[in-house]
Amino acid sequence: MPENALTTQGVDLLPVVVGGDIGAYSLARAFHEAYGIRTVVVSRLAGWVVGTSALIDNVRCEDPFDAEKLAPVLQRIAEEHPERPLLLLGSADSTVKAIIEVRDRIGLDDRYLAPYVSRDTFAAATEKQNFTRLCQDLGVDHPGTVVVDCTEEIPEDLEIPFEFPVIAKPAEVSDWKRVTFPGQSKVHTVASREELGELLRAIRGAGYRSSIIVQDRIPGDDQFMRILTVYCDADSRVRFASWGRTLLEEHAPGAIGNPAAIITGVDPEMVAQAQRLCTELGWTGYANFDLKYDQRDGRTKFFELNPRLGRSNYYITAGGHNPVTWYVDEHFRHALPTEGPGSGVGEDGIVQDQPEVLYTVVPTALVRRYTTQPEARAQLRRVLKAGRVRNPLRYPGVETDAKRRGYALAAAANFVLKFQRHYRPEGGDRLSRLVPRRAASARAEASPGSAAPPAQDRA
Repeated sequence: MPENALTTQGVDLLPVVVGGDIGAYSLARAFHEAYGIRTVVVSRLAGWVVGTSALIDNVRCEDPFDAEKLAPVLQRIAEEHPERPLLLLGSADSTVKAIIEVRDRIGLDDRYLAPYVSRDTFAAATEKQNFTRLCQDLGVDHPGTVVVDCTEEIPEDLEIPFEFPVIAKPAEVSDWKRVTFPGQSKVHTVASREELGELLRAIRGAGYRSSIIVQDRIPGDDQFMRILTVYCDADSRVRFASWGRTLLEEHAPGAIGNPAAIITGVDPEMVAQAQRLCTELGWTGYANFDLKYDQRDGRTKFFELNPRLGRSNYYITAGGHNPVTWYVDEHFRHALPTEGPGSGVGEDGIVQDQPEVLYTVVPTALVRRYTTQPEARAQLRRVLKAGRVRNPLRYPGVETDAKRRGYALAAAANFVLKFQRHYRPEGGDRLSRLVPRRAASARAEASPGSAAPPAQDRA
């Protein structure tokens, strides 16, 4: 059991996480840090992040996004652990959707707790056209949006009331993953009206029949992105919130938009807006929001709600608040605070204070290179000087497998190549800015008209 582990206080539970990515691993690590327990991770493949971990028992499932295929795997896990309560979590929207489907339609062993909302509430929050409408109704800041219905032919005169380039992305991620077409990406940046028409017709031609969200593209690179995670109790009161400023996102086509580096912080105003959304939805458990600061009007705007702890959920643990303890305290220990911090009541009812800490899954040299905004650079300097840097894949004294360390080093090197290939931030990065300055300086020194004055004139 880790030295900093909390006590389970008599609670002997088995976490079961569906998904095989770094988000699933981060959940397993959070349980180990808090309680010193292992986690069963259900995945289609055993990538190195999960497959070489000392914290995880990996169980394979042919398709964990398919409720019919997932249900018997979950039943088998329950039968193999007959004496323990089971906490069932998903690490992606698609796996959470499958878990809800198993729980509400097919049926779960009675010992499972799946702390998610109903299917109707899930759809109301996660289908992006519904979330946009909700923001409009509640006066919550969000970007301008047009919803395109792909069950119908794409009109030639589709009206887009904001300037290009625009953002185009699927409203239903599960359906998106079932189709393929040339150039497909998680999020598309579209330069012109003609390009948008071509993209929409290609999407529909591939068989996608859910909606496409076309949004006003808020200017600014990754440094203007924000992240917010809140925990709501059974009455939809926010008890806990963790705010973060994204410095860098992943940019490889299959992972675009996933936060790669975050500095933790506090923003009570945005937490208050999130509370309005959660209250209206009747939300329970975790909600994870993607946001972006808009320089044009000085407002931070909500993009979407993810119905779970996000892929980058270890930023919360890094900030000093282990997120899985809220699940355990509410559902297993029945020990949520009734007053003061964590009660959800009064001015101090939401736990949200946290120190500045850098969460990163990429080398810090990359974070330095791409952090160019003065305020962000000042934050980065502070956390680096203080040594407050956390990477979920570095777990000294626990993850000691030599092969795993080799995979981690290779992944770090691969990140450098990926960013070199796929990321061209607005205004450039520190290296690209430095090189032209040096080149200009060298040209100036070589130019006769710019030559330094004679020594006597300088004296």
